[in-house]
Amino acid sequence: MSLVINNNMMAANTARNLNTHYGRLSRSTQRLSTGLRVNSAADDAAGLAIRELQRADIATLRQGARNANDAISMIQTADGALAVIDEKLTRMKELAEQAATGTYDSTQRLMIESEYQAMASEITRIANATDFNGIHLLNGNLSSDTHDGSGLTSTGKLKVHFGTGNDSAEDYYYITIGDCTASALGVGNQSQADDPGYTVSTQQAAQSALAAITDAIVSKDKIRAHLGAMQNRLENTITNLNTQAENLQAAESRISDVDVATEMTQFVRNQILSQSAVAMLSQANSLPKMAMQLIGG
Repeated sequence: MSLVINNNMMAANTARNLNTHYGRLSRSTQRLSTGLRVNSAADDAAGLAIRELQRADIATLRQGARNANDAISMIQTADGALAVIDEKLTRMKELAEQAATGTYDSTQRLMIESEYQAMASEITRIANATDFNGIHLLNGNLSSDTHDGSGLTSTGKLKVHFGTGNDSAEDYYYITIGDCTASALGVGNQSQADDPGYTVSTQQAAQSALAAITDAIVSKDKIRAHLGAMQNRLENTITNLNTQAENLQAAESRISDVDVATEMTQFVRNQILSQSAVAMLSQANSLPKMAMQLIGG
């Protein structure tokens, strides 16, 4: 290589190497400071696309698990109210049994009737008052077999959505809760006058009410059994959603996260090469001075 002044190719070559090593050092510094291997599409375009889709699914699955937990809370609210209704029905059957015997006169039987009707009114009050987040649970609003979510307020059976898509076989299912008012159960004077559980004011009516109250208890127990089955199903769904989200998070980590040990090795290597290039560039820049010595000599 000739000794020249205008074009110091040794310095140019060293500067190019310095820029390369410094760029790699900057990339390693960014990865180590963020903890991410992929910080932009330039780092791994395909990996970035896959990562963002996985992140969206992970967030959706976690929200789905929260949706399922909310549904469990709703079911527990309904089941708690049904347990109270169960107590009222038990008391009503006890009163019907009491009124069915012949050792009470009409005045005493009317007193029994008063409490019987009060229990029925309380069942209806509980059914109408039980709500979760403004959604009434036991008044028949959720008893329909059809669901319509096109309006601001959804109607019919309640849809619990937990999946990442909109497939009825995979991403959601419905919860129905029957009408638990006294009229729907067929007890008390809020029901039809010809219902056997309408009154216990006479001995014959009280005897008929015994069977009617048993039917009401069975109807209520079917609702509770359905809710219990749905709660178990939701708990299993939550377990699956959490497992799925965890596995997706692991996959996203393998794509996105930096291997600190490997990247630190690259960082040290690039740091040494950058420092070496700076030192050599200093030497290369001093070479034209040798030409000045020749000229001056």
